[in-house]
Amino acid sequence: MRTALITGITGQDGSYLAELLLEKGYRVVGVVRRSSTTPYERIAHLVDRVELMSADLLDQTSLTDVVHESQPDEIYNLAAQSFVQTSWTQPVLTGEFTALGVTRMLEAMKKAAPKSRFYQASSSEMFGKVVEVPQRETTPFYPRSPYGVAKAYGHWITLNYRESFNLYAVSGILFNHESPRRGLEFVTRKVTDGAARCKLGVSKELRLGNLDARRDWGFAGDYVDAMWRMLQQDEPDDYLVATNETWSVRQLCEEAFAVVDLDYRDYVQHDNKFDRPAEVDLLIGDPVKAREKLGWEPTVRFPELVRMMVDADLARHASAR
Repeated sequence: MRTALITGITGQDGSYLAELLLEKGYRVVGVVRRSSTTPYERIAHLVDRVELMSADLLDQTSLTDVVHESQPDEIYNLAAQSFVQTSWTQPVLTGEFTALGVTRMLEAMKKAAPKSRFYQASSSEMFGKVVEVPQRETTPFYPRSPYGVAKAYGHWITLNYRESFNLYAVSGILFNHESPRRGLEFVTRKVTDGAARCKLGVSKELRLGNLDARRDWGFAGDYVDAMWRMLQQDEPDDYLVATNETWSVRQLCEEAFAVVDLDYRDYVQHDNKFDRPAEVDLLIGDPVKAREKLGWEPTVRFPELVRMMVDADLARHASAR
């Protein structure tokens, strides 16, 4: 039985990845931060099947101890301060978790399990003010937020440890990926939840930032499969994971409100307070390398994803009544 260690197991990607690995017969160990509460909502159905160990990306010793104790065959570093908007108000904390946290995990692996295989969750936000369309693994980075900058550091330090210490360490440059488990602060979930609330009469408006920003949105369940495939290759390498389709926030609103037979224009309002200090206008990825070398293809298209999320939010609100 292979052992996988997942940081960020309580998040969207961590929960889907844990499900996938359990189905494949792995022993799954999740790293969680010690807290006075236990926010395990996304993995509530898995807690009896996974092992949870306490550590913190800000504390080197705790990470090294967890890696030493669990002796993983694979390490998936998914934990981060992952909300772009928050990175503007908490840039130093974002750097500590999202940038230096990667270095601490790599150090823990180098010291306690150097034969393990390491996956780093890189991000399309590293491309930021894009210099070519679509973006590929070779596209230069131009991050436009503290989050994007921190992710670029994490990406390069992973490559540096691979080349310097001969570690099996790879990065997946994942474009936006969503699901019903996405946090309510993210724009996709904010929109699908807003559509459900407006349909049920709970809300009368939804206030958003830049409606013309365009993103390449996929399904998180598809993307964790790509993560796993990256660690099954003979040689470590970095891969971009995307759908090669781009949609605007306005189109997202149109699709979500159409699911509940509403016109988004009657409810959605632009609010300057949600605009970013430096906007990322267009992200679209070319996953040809992942398709050819990993055999990976997205299975859920954007309209299907939006419907899945709206239906889940409708059901959640209905059950709470």
